[in-house]
Amino acid sequence: MRRRLRYIAVWTAAVLLIAACASIGSPDGGPYDETPPVFLGSTPKPFALGVKEKRVTLDFDEFIKIEKAAEKVVISPPQITQPIIKTNGKSIIVELDDSLKANTTYSIDFSDAIVDNNEGNPLGNFALLFSTGEQIDTFAVSGTVLNAQNLEPIKGILVGLHSNLADTAFTKLPFERVSRTDADGRFTIRGIAPGKYRAYALQDANQNYIFDQKNEMLAWLDSLIVPYTEVRMHQDTTWIDSLTIDTIRAVPRVHYLPEDLVLLAFNETPTQRYLVKSERTALNKFSVFFSVGADSLPLLTPLNFAEEDAYIVESSEDFDSITYWMKDTLAYYQDTLSLALTYEFTDTTGLLVPRTDTLYLVPKKTRSKILKEEEKKLEEARKEREKRMKRGDTIPEVTKKMEFLSIKVASSTSMDLTANLLIDFNEPIAHFNDTAIHLYKKVDTLWVMEPHMFRQRENALMGYELLGEWRPGMEYKMAIDSAAFTGIYGLHTRKYETTFKFKTLDQYSTLYLTVKNARPGYTVELINGEKVVRRQRVEKGQADFYFLKPGTYHMRLFDDRNENGVWDTGLYETKEQAEAVYYFPGSLQTRENWDYTQEWDPTAVAIERQKPEDIKKQKSDTKTRKSKNAEREEKKRKMQQANAK
Repeated sequence: MRRRLRYIAVWTAAVLLIAACASIGSPDGGPYDETPPVFLGSTPKPFALGVKEKRVTLDFDEFIKIEKAAEKVVISPPQITQPIIKTNGKSIIVELDDSLKANTTYSIDFSDAIVDNNEGNPLGNFALLFSTGEQIDTFAVSGTVLNAQNLEPIKGILVGLHSNLADTAFTKLPFERVSRTDADGRFTIRGIAPGKYRAYALQDANQNYIFDQKNEMLAWLDSLIVPYTEVRMHQDTTWIDSLTIDTIRAVPRVHYLPEDLVLLAFNETPTQRYLVKSERTALNKFSVFFSVGADSLPLLTPLNFAEEDAYIVESSEDFDSITYWMKDTLAYYQDTLSLALTYEFTDTTGLLVPRTDTLYLVPKKTRSKILKEEEKKLEEARKEREKRMKRGDTIPEVTKKMEFLSIKVASSTSMDLTANLLIDFNEPIAHFNDTAIHLYKKVDTLWVMEPHMFRQRENALMGYELLGEWRPGMEYKMAIDSAAFTGIYGLHTRKYETTFKFKTLDQYSTLYLTVKNARPGYTVELINGEKVVRRQRVEKGQADFYFLKPGTYHMRLFDDRNENGVWDTGLYETKEQAEAVYYFPGSLQTRENWDYTQEWDPTAVAIERQKPEDIKKQKSDTKTRKSKNAEREEKKRKMQQANAK
């Protein structure tokens, strides 16, 4: 009997071993831990009074770590000297360097920085409060910070309060209570005493909790904040198991209000004017760039070349970037161009004063270097020619290739009816003959001459356009005679022809948009992502878009208060908020040969919930974490399938 039992045991072990070998693979490790760390206690205790120690210790039920402590952990009142925050096994230690203020409530807001060591599950919205005095200030306010221009949630921006209601408090004093936004732009400021406050947001570049640099993003609320609480009844459900409800009862819960603050942040238009850089990207041209624009061109005085008729100026509309095209070959063949540049400069008092800089401009590739490279190429070609002659190869006669002025035409076989034919050159044009430019329309099989207009595009030194009476579905031809255009360096264009065809009307759709409660200046933009496709001013509550290509569009509206056609930022000095922006909370799908009618009330949906999720660039941490968990589960599933095979 014993021998039989031993025989059975040996065969059982063998079968188990074979089964194990048949499913070689990495173990799945069981279900993933999705439980965040549990807070066990701290020194000082939560809501402790009369605290004197500057060392704070927090204990948890498992090994933990802190993610991006410098970005996520915020201590209020703000600490001028950055505290030391570190982990020690299952504990977090915070060492405050600044002296503790008397009779003050301190809050250490960890947001979602505390995660378990293995799976990174966050202990979200966690904060510790204690007081150096005999009472705890428990009021709290919450809200969202959005980018004023595109309503994107702003992650990691400071939000602070001032009980000093003077406008200068924001520019002279550090915040009294602070918080920082999460990936959804949400914030909560805790430990607030009763009273009236002003709220601000600040992208604090120098970490002093003061708006004292013009390049810092900022926001403020025009109205005062008065924190308060409200008791609301909530349903509390007790479960027997995962499917069976035991009891449902109403329980009171304290709400800290206001909890729906919205701050719209922006960068002020820079006002400090200075020379950013100067460069000479090629022998025949050089450029200067300024921090902001001006009313006129700077004064340029050549020092080592003749000033008269020396260059052609290519400039942006507000003269913040300027390119000078040199006309004299002997002048720009110099390795170094010397010149004096006189321009308006913002001094330390904020006033514009004249300033003169001497510039020495050297190209990336000097004339001498270019000549050496050409000599090297000629020498290599000569040697190659000699080798071929020795082999008895037929040597073709070398002829100099004639150079022509480059021309680029943006034409296609599917042109939009709203477009014109764009023509660009790679150097300024000295002169052109508009009678040498011809436009034809194809009628049956014949090309019939068409009336047209040819002109230089606005603010485009080397850009031109051809305008015609375009007809849907018709084919056109532009013909340019030889030498119609001559550049400033003597090159001319060769004979050129191109054909192009316009779309038919049934390839488009039309949108008839009614904007409710429209104000003067309302302007609607159709966008693809963040790219503006079309822009239309709202007139009498209506904005209609014709000749729309089929596709997916989103809509954005801005309140063009000064009616200059573009969105304008704000200015804290004059308490002028940025121009209001609204998003249609959805998308529009258009198809060929369809007309669409849409109504839109820009204020019907809360501003923080308007921008569609599919065009948000700033993604929620929660959604990102869920996505990562889904990827992990999918990887686990594929591994199990592979093991099963």
